[in-house]
Amino acid sequence: MFAFVGMAASAQQIESLETIFNDKISIRAIELYDQKVWYSGTDSKFGFVDLKNTANQKQIALSEKKLQFRTLAQDKKAFYAVNIESPAEFFRIDKKSLKSEVVFRDTAKTAFYDALHFVNNNVAYTFSDPGQDHWLKLMILNNGTWTKVANDVILNEGEAAFAASNTNIASTSKNVWIATGGKASRILKLNLKNNTLQVFKTPIIQGESSQGIYSIDFLNDTFGVAVGGDYTRQEANINNIATTNDGGKTWHIQASGKNAGYTTCVKIKPGSKGKEIISVGDKHISYSSDFGKTWTKISDEKNLYACAWVDQHTVVFAGKDRIVKMKIK
Repeated sequence: MFAFVGMAASAQQIESLETIFNDKISIRAIELYDQKVWYSGTDSKFGFVDLKNTANQKQIALSEKKLQFRTLAQDKKAFYAVNIESPAEFFRIDKKSLKSEVVFRDTAKTAFYDALHFVNNNVAYTFSDPGQDHWLKLMILNNGTWTKVANDVILNEGEAAFAASNTNIASTSKNVWIATGGKASRILKLNLKNNTLQVFKTPIIQGESSQGIYSIDFLNDTFGVAVGGDYTRQEANINNIATTNDGGKTWHIQASGKNAGYTTCVKIKPGSKGKEIISVGDKHISYSSDFGKTWTKISDEKNLYACAWVDQHTVVFAGKDRIVKMKIK
């Protein structure tokens, strides 16, 4: 499928939109490695499609159980994925052999891991929805061992997070940010130097279990963008996009009432210094060329949830039953 869609004069233009992978699967987490798009999804499925030769594809089952994966991350030697729902099994998949093993299990009844992210080749973070005690459940992988991060953060009643695209966690070499949603939608900021954890309020729509931030991305330690909305009212576009210029301490609503609505993934274009940003929701692909202040819907493609820049002219999207490659002029 190819589409030629005009964008705003100040933005770029889509050259093509091509489906490169089809299967009966829901994909909400993707990684790029070795010129391939790697994915994890429903029914324990994990695999790749080659960006240079899309006929080169492979898929394996990580478990005999039909697990649902909405997380995927990587270091130099392996991929890692955690299934949602309890018991949560932490898989390590060797990049060379694609052999997998369970390296950690969380048997808590409330285990529900929303995102998984490496900050460097040795350290990764993941977090789960809280238990009845409402304590933030943040896990760290450090040199091969998973442990709980000690913290004193208590989430509000009805505050959790969304396993929408594996992108409600982001990092630089100095900080990690985590976005929550539901009855409250806040930003948690972990300083990697001194391990202090700060919590900041946001003006993003919140108050209901379906509302809040679904995805964040940071250019550096100051500029970041957050998107979301309400998945039960996908056309609603009030207070669902915000940006920060002080590392997440304060957020400013952008394009309220003037965007395509509910959004599950946002990614800053590499090399654009934060000026150009792409986002995707269940019913749209949108683009900003002014640091997230205004947005143009560039495609009506539906049921795509996750996105990643391959290079400055190529973006991949994944969602219900497919992976899509978009070329930009």
